[in-house]
Amino acid sequence: MNKDILLVEPCDNDARPIIDVLQQQGFLVRHVRTGRAALLEPTAAISLVSSSLPDMSVREWVVCQQRKTNAGVAIAIVEQDQGMLAAESMKAGATDYLLRPFEAVQLTNLLHRVEAMEKPMANIVAESWRSKQVLQLAHRAACTSASVLISGESGTGKEVLAHYVHDQSPRASQPFIAVNCAAIPESMLEAVLFGHVKGAFTGASGSQSGKFEEANGGTILLDEIGEMSPAVQAKLLRVLQEREVERVGSHKSIKLDIRVIAATNKDLRSEVQKGQFREDLYYRLDVLPLHWPPLRERQEDILPISQFFINKYKEKAACHLSEDAQQALCQYHWPGNIRELENVIQRALVMRHGDFITAQDLMLPIELAASPHSLSAPSLPNTAPSKQRLGSASFGHVEVKKQAEFQFILEQLRQFGGNRTKTANALGVSTRALRYKLAAMREQGIDLQSALGSAA
Repeated sequence: MNKDILLVEPCDNDARPIIDVLQQQGFLVRHVRTGRAALLEPTAAISLVSSSLPDMSVREWVVCQQRKTNAGVAIAIVEQDQGMLAAESMKAGATDYLLRPFEAVQLTNLLHRVEAMEKPMANIVAESWRSKQVLQLAHRAACTSASVLISGESGTGKEVLAHYVHDQSPRASQPFIAVNCAAIPESMLEAVLFGHVKGAFTGASGSQSGKFEEANGGTILLDEIGEMSPAVQAKLLRVLQEREVERVGSHKSIKLDIRVIAATNKDLRSEVQKGQFREDLYYRLDVLPLHWPPLRERQEDILPISQFFINKYKEKAACHLSEDAQQALCQYHWPGNIRELENVIQRALVMRHGDFITAQDLMLPIELAASPHSLSAPSLPNTAPSKQRLGSASFGHVEVKKQAEFQFILEQLRQFGGNRTKTANALGVSTRALRYKLAAMREQGIDLQSALGSAA
């Protein structure tokens, strides 16, 4: 990590002990006394900004710094009674905050969290301040054994964030078990989670450990927990309260040492109010809440994530994004979030000619890119010739692209045996958007019945 720190503190008596601690840790410290002077300084890896600035608030400073550059980490130093200012500073773009008076160990621990965040992380790209904030909170959560509730739209990467919490925790060498509660039939979910003994139900020819047992000592992720039935919710609550589990059909308790992470794309507080989710279970899970913002709210992440997927899926030859492709990616609203972006990059790698991916290779819906609020439109490209803005591209070229897109959708449908839901998930779009696209394919004369057999 770059050891350059900018300390923005008007009081020399307050600055001196901070400088001493930082220098002992090997940091190079630049000390300035006003916010405006600090904004004129070269961007530092970390800026520590006091709430006692004579010329602006720490929140205003963070806003000005964000306008100047997205580089570097800002940390607010606030008084004990300035909790609201700390929250406002975080909302404006500060990565974290310190409450006065603080011990040297608190400062060094915070810097260690920042340092850990700057190291390369598998499957996580975090360039925007919003993403860095989430990772800072995730790193704090990882140091405890408390339950974590991750919220966010579909496709934002909630399982990846859960894995990050596990990897940064003392349990990193122990199992990480993920369970998609929405993908398992209600009649089977209890046995899958808690296990069963021989004869517990029809077809139980032998005993089987559950996912909680498999994760013992480590972490279990309960993904899409909002889809869990009330009956299973009640049994899960008991497991969390007692820290022990009984297999279905057994009265023998198995002690658990486990970290529980739940994830949902629903507003569980609203589900509680509607009587769809147990309030007591909600508070058991919502000890340390983390929210992954949608991709459209962390613009600085779009191009780095795109390059991550290019590097992941490209073949031996080098590949880059052209300027028009970069512009198109940043203008698009990404209703399917990172899952949709991954699909778009995979498709573009197939469609490209040469070492560059162009905007045409991306095949993004132009209407959605131009109007970010048109969320009801399908996420896949609208290929109807009357709605395409062809620009300098030839109609024939667009037709080739369209046929390639149709072929890509057919291949995905075949892969999932004609299952629309699984195909839509793989494409990173809603089932409604997929229906629109299939209708467009039929209008173009494609016989889906013949192409897919009875599955269509």
